[in-house]
Amino acid sequence: MGDPVVAAHGVHFAFNDQPVLEDVHLEVCHGDFLAVLGPNGGGKTTLLKLLLGLLRPQRGVIRVLGDLPGKSSRRVGYVPQQTNIHDVFPITAEDVVLLGRLPHRPKWRGFSGSDNNAVRHALERVGMGGLRHRRIGRLSGGQRQRVLIARALVNAPEILFLDEPTASVDRHFQTEFYDLLKELNASMTIIVVSHDLSVLSAYAKSVACVNRTLFYHDAAELTQDMLKAAYHCPVEVVAHSPLPHRVLQDHSCRHD
Repeated sequence: MGDPVVAAHGVHFAFNDQPVLEDVHLEVCHGDFLAVLGPNGGGKTTLLKLLLGLLRPQRGVIRVLGDLPGKSSRRVGYVPQQTNIHDVFPITAEDVVLLGRLPHRPKWRGFSGSDNNAVRHALERVGMGGLRHRRIGRLSGGQRQRVLIARALVNAPEILFLDEPTASVDRHFQTEFYDLLKELNASMTIIVVSHDLSVLSAYAKSVACVNRTLFYHDAAELTQDMLKAAYHCPVEVVAHSPLPHRVLQDHSCRHD
């Protein structure tokens, strides 16, 4: 099967001495589509930032593509939950994607023809080639999210990390969006953080539930024991319409 493209062993992380993640173990193989689920505040985004090298663990070892997180940034794409692109900023979709080339070019060199070709290819890959000259503020939420994925794809990454990528788009676009990720998964490993169990429906190949520690299953299914361990509440999954929904049974526990 080969070495994992992502490996975390005995990882601990705390903010201001408050534990966020404890004794996390995870291995992700090439070509996987991993859905990272869990309650708000459970540590999903923190785990993603540790894997990206944006945060460092207090204890434990993390390797991404055989190296320390952040050392292989050219080979990794990232779509964050929040962006700093404002609606009124006079920047086009093409410009946004071109920004993805900035960290990987010499400071003394301007953008080249190969940079522009990579931008066009990335936009075409997500179905936005015809809107590349449109200002980002004039795009719909779904179109804007495609542009942000194109920015993550512009360096042809081997792994694509996404943090709550459908949090600000409507349900119709969510189906289109995960269809796109499924296509991309044919050529790269996908790791997506979400609170929505619908990512398991015909998309994910494996799942990790995160709530301070991590519960992993190498198939796109959740057991009652796994859900209870992750959510600390009795959770029932009910499938209806094209997408399943999460229903909490009667319980007294709560998460702030």
